[in-house]
Amino acid sequence: MFRRTLESACGVAILLIAAAAGSGQSNNAGPYRDPRARTLEYNGPGRDEAEPRDVREVRIGYFGPADVSHPEGGEMWAGASMALDEANAGGGYRGVPFRLDPAWTDDPWRGGVAKLARLTYDDAVWAIIGGIDGATTHLAEQLLPKALLPLVNPVAGDRSVHAAGVPWVFSCAPGDHLQAAAIVDRLKAKGESFAIISATDHDSRAFVKQMNLAIARQRLSPALHVEWEGRDEDIAGLVRRIASADVRAVVVIAPARGAAGIVTALRKSGYTGRVYGGMSIARVSAPLHGVIFPSPGDLKRDFTVRFRTRYGREPDYTAAYGYDAVQIVVAAVRRAGLNRARIRDEIRALSPIQGVAGVIEWDPAGQNRRAVNLVEAP
Repeated sequence: MFRRTLESACGVAILLIAAAAGSGQSNNAGPYRDPRARTLEYNGPGRDEAEPRDVREVRIGYFGPADVSHPEGGEMWAGASMALDEANAGGGYRGVPFRLDPAWTDDPWRGGVAKLARLTYDDAVWAIIGGIDGATTHLAEQLLPKALLPLVNPVAGDRSVHAAGVPWVFSCAPGDHLQAAAIVDRLKAKGESFAIISATDHDSRAFVKQMNLAIARQRLSPALHVEWEGRDEDIAGLVRRIASADVRAVVVIAPARGAAGIVTALRKSGYTGRVYGGMSIARVSAPLHGVIFPSPGDLKRDFTVRFRTRYGREPDYTAAYGYDAVQIVVAAVRRAGLNRARIRDEIRALSPIQGVAGVIEWDPAGQNRRAVNLVEAP
């Protein structure tokens, strides 16, 4: 009896498997659920909390250096400060001035995030702007689930910032997955052999992860992928390896200064193929003729003129996104009042936003999904 029952059960299982195979659902079905396809919402408490009385200033936390000459974060602070001053010149919040409260140290992973935690829990900030890159944005993000505080990330394109499903995070720059796909689509169209040089910092690794996914989708394969630890003395060795690979295109993924050094060395070595870079290339002041990279957007002329008048130099895209991040928070506060949950709701509802560097439109996870075009350095 047991044997006949077992045989019957096995027969039914085989029929079910065959039916699934015949329907084409066994191997080709998509994922059961894509969490990024569903708009992240906050359904918890807080929206009914009354606005505090006798507020003398509306404080906004800022996770970055408050120094316009800082080599990494200076431009973002310059843009954010300009936006804040313009908001106060326009009446602030019902006559109450806005204020940026920076939290930063040279070691953001210890002292900086501790200062940000004090701002979050002790000093009644209504939102956070920051950080200055993907790694520091992750640090700021860790405070949000308990603090119930909106975070607007100006410049980091790191897709994993939005992987935790936190509905309080919004990113102004187009995601790395969009930037990387634009480069890989061009490589596919050109049909040329290519190599990748990538740095080992957090943002470069995050970008390369998205690029590898795009490469796999297009069924491409690099002839060579070398990692660069960031030492200037190693660049000559990288260039020699590229020369021996005999490729027609090179993709350089590194912070602005490092990318400039690698590209310059490639050109001096006599390499004449195409060179692609990440968005950080747009921050390089040295001439990088012919380098192709994802456009951070066309900065509005009136913003550029105001920035130049104030600081005596041209803004880069981090200044523009820092400006936009503050503008977004200010607009949300004016619409929502002083209530963190309602400010978060209004940040979400403001999309699409016409920023000074282009349209900002949140995808379901809160990242800017604006289409990315490639441009060529003059």
